[in-house]
Amino acid sequence: MATLYLTEQGAKLVRTQTRLIVEKDGKLLLQLPIIKIDRVLVFGRVAITIPVFELLLKESIPVSFLSQEGRLKGVLEPVPSKNILLRIRQYERAKDEQFRTEMAKAIVSGKIRNQKRLLQRFAHNHQELDFTTEIAEMEDSFHSLYKKSNLSGILGVEGICTAIYFHGFSKLFKGKICFTERSRRPPKDPINSLLSLGYTLLTNEYFWLTTASGFDPYLGFYHGISYGRPSLALDLVEELRHPVIDMLTLDLINRQMLKPEDFTGNEDEGFFLTAEGRRVFFTQYERRMTSEFLHPKNKTKTNIRKIMRDQVYLMMRAVESRKPYEPFFIG
Repeated sequence: MATLYLTEQGAKLVRTQTRLIVEKDGKLLLQLPIIKIDRVLVFGRVAITIPVFELLLKESIPVSFLSQEGRLKGVLEPVPSKNILLRIRQYERAKDEQFRTEMAKAIVSGKIRNQKRLLQRFAHNHQELDFTTEIAEMEDSFHSLYKKSNLSGILGVEGICTAIYFHGFSKLFKGKICFTERSRRPPKDPINSLLSLGYTLLTNEYFWLTTASGFDPYLGFYHGISYGRPSLALDLVEELRHPVIDMLTLDLINRQMLKPEDFTGNEDEGFFLTAEGRRVFFTQYERRMTSEFLHPKNKTKTNIRKIMRDQVYLMMRAVESRKPYEPFFIG
């Protein structure tokens, strides 16, 4: 099963029985049987026929519509899960300040531990890099996390550790493309554009996983309610941002799979991938998501998408039975 990325501007997605066909100006670009697709991402100006929508809905395949630069615009959603009891529990837990606080601590602890572990790994493998200060400062802030009694205090600890982490992260890049600090709207350098796009893709995947499980993806525990924001999906993304997307970005830049000519834009309007750059990025993203490795906890073979399904299950268990949520830690 795979993700179908539609990025060719002016292309059209049609169907023949149970096969999807991508064409442009009368030329065949791609065709795939529907059984090989589990999600569709549409970037920019790509046309989709009504028969295709009917087939995708019938097969419960979600479709996400993004701008050409990678900003999520909307979704085509199959019939939601019938697990209304889970959603009732979710709404109840969201009103429980103690539950929300403990959940937020678990989410942020997983994020900080992964941040620290990544810097430690690079310090071990690259003797010329010194992260002693960053790691010490993160450990000091981490120890204060469990003393916090409200969400604002937890958010403060997360903000401090993330700033420290990105200061260390900036030291890891080699070559012409540099990174100084995190910037979002717009992404002020090529590396920020890769981080933003990758985080969007991860959030989109968690959106569909939580929806399919019966959750309301817009109601989180750490991220507050904001119109149109998939807060629960963002909660789950936190622990995977750095081991998945940051490491993918490092590989793409340091191994020169992406070069300056693969980006367009400027600091004022933002940097974005070219069509060829997006092709490389999506190929490597899929490879990262599906490559197998040994789970750090039980040593069984797994991949990132399996980890994500596991984390949704653990979130479900926490909501239904109040068992502590166990964030994923890279070990």
